Amino acid sequence: MPSIRVVHFGLGPIGAAVVRQIAARPGFSIVGAIDIDPTKVGLDLGKVVGLRKKLGVVVQADAAKVLKRAKPHVVVHCTSSSLALVQPQLDALLKAKVSVVSTTEELAYPARTHKTIAASLDALAKKSKVGLLATGVNPGFTMDALPLMLSAVCERVDRVSVQRVQDARIRRLPFQQKIGAGLTLEQFEAKVLDGSVRHVGFTESIAMIGDALGWKLDRITDEIQPKIAEATVASDLLAVDPGYVCGIIQDGVGYRRGKPVIALHLEAYLGAPESFDAIDIFGSPNISTKCTTGYHGDIATVSMVVNSIPKLLAAKPGLHTMRTLALPSFFPGS
Repeated sequence: MPSIRVVHFGLGPIGAAVVRQIAARPGFSIVGAIDIDPTKVGLDLGKVVGLRKKLGVVVQADAAKVLKRAKPHVVVHCTSSSLALVQPQLDALLKAKVSVVSTTEELAYPARTHKTIAASLDALAKKSKVGLLATGVNPGFTMDALPLMLSAVCERVDRVSVQRVQDARIRRLPFQQKIGAGLTLEQFEAKVLDGSVRHVGFTESIAMIGDALGWKLDRITDEIQPKIAEATVASDLLAVDPGYVCGIIQDGVGYRRGKPVIALHLEAYLGAPESFDAIDIFGSPNISTKCTTGYHGDIATVSMVVNSIPKLLAAKPGLHTMRTLALPSFFPGS
């Protein structure tokens, strides 16, 4: 197809990183930008995202006006993890008859926990003859799509285990805050209770794996513990003294017939001695893989979004997940 016309909706750290990658990638044309932050509205998009050049696109707060003028093929949507919170935004985009790739984690596989919203979005996308997808590195790749792809070489699968360990010093500030870095233990526990400290996506990833493997899961658990700094540890963005929280340890488990069959383990904290992603599939044959460098969370998230755009535009209308989309790969743009 000709150059893909893109509108960017949400210009936080991930949204801005998507802009920078799209701007450098042939095959795309940035035609609009939306954000409600008054410090960004009215500025050239290039300046807002930290580029040394202007992009000739002014950031605006009125999404309807941007869409009417820009006539994009796709909107890259990067605003919130909460599906209930972003549903009005997605409704408006789909009613404007434009495809959407989102980073909303709860949209990555929403049928288990947000069945009604998922059905509504799917119907609206089909009515408008456009596609809707949420993806990223996790959920979207490391703990769901990749293990499912690896299971294709098995004649039997009994159990799936995925581990993801990250030194959060290389991640963006909102991520470091989302894992509780710098908090006291009491502050950490309070934020876990209100939902502001946690990795969002374990339930979605576990449900995706279970459905793909034909397993009816009895229940899914999601447990969070703090990682406490034993010595002062610092990133370029913040420092954590001994006794304070430097990150998170989180375990998600899917049970089938009372037994744990899907286990996702995440450790993300400042100063982790190594970063890696490991997948173990127990069955016939057993599969064991380990990416010894780990998948860089921010770069991988943005790349999954960008490289999925052509696949979504070629897909049938409706709500898609990484189970239903054609296998993405690097999109060279020419």
